[in-house]
Amino acid sequence: MKKLIVVNSIHIDATAAQVWDVLVNPEHTQKYMFGCVTDSDWQVGSPLLWRMTHEGKEIIPVKGTILEIKPNQRLKYTVIDPSAAYHDIPENYLNVTYALEAEQGGTKLTVTQDGFEDAAEGEKRYQDVSNNGEGWNPILVQMKEIAEGS
Repeated sequence: MKKLIVVNSIHIDATAAQVWDVLVNPEHTQKYMFGCVTDSDWQVGSPLLWRMTHEGKEIIPVKGTILEIKPNQRLKYTVIDPSAAYHDIPENYLNVTYALEAEQGGTKLTVTQDGFEDAAEGEKRYQDVSNNGEGWNPILVQMKEIAEGS
């Protein structure tokens, strides 16, 4: 199977520290990640839960583990839908990586999602994330607005 990967970048007129805050601060994640707040101690090996309220109940639509964290530079974690029909095993987790680089007085934020090839329903999940070629762009635009407004 060919490598399935989704990569999107955006220039943000804000410091890396401001962009980083948007990535890890639950008050901000709720604004761009479909109402989900992050729950983690942000240490390598720690769980990362995305919590939200749906129809009056708290649910966790996405969970994962922190794989790498370098504040203001790089964040990598795994993701899976804990309510999906496929098994909650390491092979079925995808990876999400955020890279922050100084660029033209601001920050270039690049998000990469991979791991589809070996995961259950990998092709379908890839198509969902690809979002008809848009990928993460709609989320990145919201992140940019939040970071530039702070």
